[in-house]
Amino acid sequence: MSAEISRKPLLPFSRWPSDLARHYRQQAYWLDLPLTDILQRQAASQPEHIAVICGERQYSYRQLNDDAERLARVLHQRGLGPGDTALVQLPNVAEFYIVFFALLKAGIAPVNALFSHQRLELSSYASQLQPSLLIASARHQLFTDAGFSNELRTEIPALRNIVILGATDYAEDLADLISQQSDTVNAMQTTPADEVAFFQLSGGSTGTPKLIPRTHNDYYYSVRRSAEICALSPATRYLCALPAGHNYLLSSPGSLGVFYVGGTVVLALDPEPVRCFALIAQHQVNMAALVPSAVILWLQAAAGRQQQLRSLRLLQVGGASFAEALARRVPAELGCQLQQVFGMAEGLVNYTRLDDSEDKIFTSQGRPMCPDDEVLVVDQDGVAVADGETGLLLTRGPYTFRGYYQAPEHNLQVINANGFYASGDLVQKTADGYLRVVGRVKDQINRGGEKIAAEEIENLLLKHPAIVQAALISIPDAALGEKSCACIVVSDSTLRAVSLRQYLREQGVADFKLPDRFQILERLPLTAVGKTDKQSLRAHLHAGLAQGKALAAQV
Repeated sequence: MSAEISRKPLLPFSRWPSDLARHYRQQAYWLDLPLTDILQRQAASQPEHIAVICGERQYSYRQLNDDAERLARVLHQRGLGPGDTALVQLPNVAEFYIVFFALLKAGIAPVNALFSHQRLELSSYASQLQPSLLIASARHQLFTDAGFSNELRTEIPALRNIVILGATDYAEDLADLISQQSDTVNAMQTTPADEVAFFQLSGGSTGTPKLIPRTHNDYYYSVRRSAEICALSPATRYLCALPAGHNYLLSSPGSLGVFYVGGTVVLALDPEPVRCFALIAQHQVNMAALVPSAVILWLQAAAGRQQQLRSLRLLQVGGASFAEALARRVPAELGCQLQQVFGMAEGLVNYTRLDDSEDKIFTSQGRPMCPDDEVLVVDQDGVAVADGETGLLLTRGPYTFRGYYQAPEHNLQVINANGFYASGDLVQKTADGYLRVVGRVKDQINRGGEKIAAEEIENLLLKHPAIVQAALISIPDAALGEKSCACIVVSDSTLRAVSLRQYLREQGVADFKLPDRFQILERLPLTAVGKTDKQSLRAHLHAGLAQGKALAAQV
């Protein structure tokens, strides 16, 4: 069986040039160790220390490693290994980490879909990845019965193994596989450290998110350096209340950073403040990570509950623009230090440092974490702009990818000839290297940290028989930063928002992507070359909102 697995071709991806790879090894950024080392080193050095708290369940490092090892051997016995991929969708439960490490141990490269993702997103990931394995949860509406998994089987010939967390009548139960003792004696093999370990999801600025190959070497460096900057230790108790599979919650420093130093991860299903405050008090949580919209909810709920937050020492905020006025409220009202984080699943991560001045912490999104993070801020012609001026962010480095998976045409647009990645962010860089994020070039809406690709929703709206034109734009929102407004030209004036949202749900769209508002217009403004002038549309709509006037019929 193992010989058969070893003959499978490893996954293709865009590699770093040999001179840079050599330099990254010389600087000890790349250690040629698999990501499984994160868990195995703690299972060996402090096996009984608690790694994960999930509701009433607690997992020591030994238990977490043993469960992952058993599941990996079961999958290995079934012929899965290096060269295979997996589509995983699990909520914030301990099984997420068991599955993640099991797949790494077996050499299977997963992509972790968010639990909010629906048919449209999951089908797209499966189409791109052609997975041999699906692991999902019966709590998700798509997997309460066999309907959607049968659709995937039909569409993806490689999909031979379906495993569901929770008892169903159509698939194996993940809990049974985790507890199963394998009789295989063949040695498993993870993928080599300079090969693809797993995939992250892009923000999806031009449609459904693309897949980002992350190697053991580059991701392990990101985890180690993040843990160092954030001063993690075995005493760290980290609240994971945002999706566990998100890059921010996984590696910045995230749960992997906590595991690397031997700390404890406390899981919450979501960032709802009352439940999270109770978990903080019960488990003496001292670190948490949120997006700005969740911070607002915490600030609103904190009055009279500060006693529950006494153990909290550090709150990270990232994922979206964070207003200075809100940032200054965090220490005063939540009683903890603030750390701003600006990162991307493609690589580059910036942090304000724990010993930074208040001005830097409250007004910037930090500076790159690695001496070899190369950051350029340029104008539309690629010419560097002066410090403090707004420009496009370009970056490359030892943990920033070199191209999306199986997307050569798109890679030509976002990776330049020197290997710099154009993230689509508009930033300002200070003389000492700190970044302020001021906007996005890409046609993308950042709704409280959830990225919505305008093109994806527009294309679906245009399939509606009564919609002639459609443009999705952002509108300001005090809680979420941005909400979405669909500006549409219609042939049926009786259309209503409720029916349009139902229509989009029927297309399999995640709820957070549904337009918050629909605006019917007689026509959409056009640029000189005949494209929808979103800048003009956005300015006109924002002006109308500011004046409290309707521009046209609102549905």
